[in-house]
Amino acid sequence: MTSAEPSTGTAAPSPATSDAASAAGQKLPLSALLALAVAVFITSLTETLPAGLLPDMSAGLHTSESATGQTVTIYALGTVLTAIPLSAATASWPRKRLLLTAMAGFAVANTVTALSANYPLTLAARFLAGVAAGLAWALLAGYARRMVAPHQEGRAIAIAMAGIPVALSLGVPAGTFLGQVVSWQAAFLAMTALTVVLLVWITAVAPDHPGQETAGKIPLRRTLRVPGVTPVLIVTLVFVLAHTLLYAYIASFLDDIGMGDQVDAVLLVFGVACLISIWAVGTCIHGHLRTLTVVSTLLVGVAVAVMGAFSGADAPVYVAAALWGLGWGGVPTLLQTAAGQAGGEAADAAQAILVTLWNVAMAAGGIAGGVLLNAVGADAFPWTVLILLVPVLAIVLAARSHGFPATHTSANS
Repeated sequence: MTSAEPSTGTAAPSPATSDAASAAGQKLPLSALLALAVAVFITSLTETLPAGLLPDMSAGLHTSESATGQTVTIYALGTVLTAIPLSAATASWPRKRLLLTAMAGFAVANTVTALSANYPLTLAARFLAGVAAGLAWALLAGYARRMVAPHQEGRAIAIAMAGIPVALSLGVPAGTFLGQVVSWQAAFLAMTALTVVLLVWITAVAPDHPGQETAGKIPLRRTLRVPGVTPVLIVTLVFVLAHTLLYAYIASFLDDIGMGDQVDAVLLVFGVACLISIWAVGTCIHGHLRTLTVVSTLLVGVAVAVMGAFSGADAPVYVAAALWGLGWGGVPTLLQTAAGQAGGEAADAAQAILVTLWNVAMAAGGIAGGVLLNAVGADAFPWTVLILLVPVLAIVLAARSHGFPATHTSANS
């Protein structure tokens, strides 16, 4: 999900837990949910921060910028390789302890990254950060859902996922600024300091929930046979691939159309629109998941069409960025919720697979985007994204009974 984007190892809540959530009525545990949002912010920013610090990191590590750029790739690789097996191995752990362990991993990884002048050691630290991200992403959505009553699940996930656009629109520019004014090491140490504060925050306010009674191998085949799970996972893979193609190379695209000096402004518009989208999805998702997913897909489609057709003028590109953010901002919440509801008793396995596919799609988007840029040119990005969105919309519309149902079903598991 970015890392994402995106409740592995969660068990069905006990009657006492369900009663407590119901008794809470409309009151959301905002302090605990905001702690999860900060955790999402840290995972997202840790992944993408090297992109804004690349020249200085390269000089400090005595490597080329292309080699230093692999610190982002190795992070994604750590998540892809370990999310499913580690989520299965830690399925019986209490949720609070597991989250604290994952975030402590970020503190160690970012500290080592800041202090290391050795390229292999830096890669090892970044791999550890990716492992921590795999654990965190597979846990966070389910943790948020279990803090609230069933009708508040979508809103709770939306609050937790708000950390993604904040990291992309504000965190990366702030980290880049700190790296330029002080040093790139200071940016990573600031992440460590924030993580330490978060560890205290989680310890103080986050409720605990038990894991599964037994841990073991995640049943991939059985999970994929659950009605609705496969459509959600395919939509996740293709939608994230489409988004990443454009987002990873937005600077190249804007430079190609003569807006290379406005990258920060375009991304700021995108980020603000993402926040609005998250709020809207969190407010309306209960009973409207299918409609919101269709609308999100259409908004991103219209955005890239405008971007491709009117790339000769600045104003339409800003309008397209706003539409893109409005469409994309709520997607992590929508897909996490859809996977949890479709998975039912297999929600933990569905979430672990989703996290893995999300990171596979991000890595594939970066690679495919580079190939597309060299082979065709930056002007091909919007139209390629538009083509990829066609099967996304078709699958969402077809999965009317399961996956993206016309009626709401809760799966607070």
